Amino acid sequence: MRYFLRIFSVIICLVFLLASCSMVRLSYSQGPHLARWWLDRYANFSHEQEPLVKDAIHQWFEWHRETQLSEYADWLARLRDQLNDSITPTQVCHWSEELRSILSPAIDYSLQLSVPIVVSLNKIQLHHIERRFSKNNDELRHNYLQSDLDTRLEASIKRTVKRIENFYGEIDKEQRALIKAGIVSSPFDPEVWFMEKKRNQRQVLMTIHELTSEPIKDESAITMLRTLAARFADSDDSNYRIYQAELMEYNCAFAARIHNSTHSRQRQHAFKKFRNWENDLRTLIASGH
Repeated sequence: MRYFLRIFSVIICLVFLLASCSMVRLSYSQGPHLARWWLDRYANFSHEQEPLVKDAIHQWFEWHRETQLSEYADWLARLRDQLNDSITPTQVCHWSEELRSILSPAIDYSLQLSVPIVVSLNKIQLHHIERRFSKNNDELRHNYLQSDLDTRLEASIKRTVKRIENFYGEIDKEQRALIKAGIVSSPFDPEVWFMEKKRNQRQVLMTIHELTSEPIKDESAITMLRTLAARFADSDDSNYRIYQAELMEYNCAFAARIHNSTHSRQRQHAFKKFRNWENDLRTLIASGH
């Protein structure tokens, strides 16, 4: 079921991670097509299922534009106005919780719309999803679990630098050293993360199997999907929850440390990004398409 949860994350990636405001508008307008293509890679929908999928995605996008984008824009505006100041780890964690709360309705609505699609899946499609998971895992091993630890560290530094420069612009040597030190001391364990990911994938497959094995009421189905979604946000494994909390605390401090190392030009770069994203969202709202 997790691939249906990704409908909303497709939007978030398109809206919040693209640099050009014109590209954001273009990407959002192409969102239904991209989401349908992305989901089909997992489930390989039949001709009978395609209209259900298309209708659900378009319904989600229309609802999302009408009810959610203004709140995203307001949130970006609030954050934008704080970028010129130094920030604290507590602020970063608070923003993270705010964003989680803001995105929650989009996730839940995608769950509601996905019920008739999920219960229509068959055993062949379940195997197709399982194979897609396996392929994704191979890619994650290649990118995050290199056997040579120095190679793994360099890959992590490269990814992090790229993300930070996308936000703040070019960084200097001191900031690059700060990033490296932060990654070296981070509690992030890709092995632990990967094991949890595979455990969640198994739960996804088990949930789909249960939903498709016998007739089930929509109310029961949405309850099961919400339980599954909650598991992704907060693991049902107590040890992993402790790990998640430690990692969140560290990442909030790391983000604050990086931001506080930036100079005025870099902060202005971030300010303009937020302003462009906000303006683009408001343009999308006004245009209605």
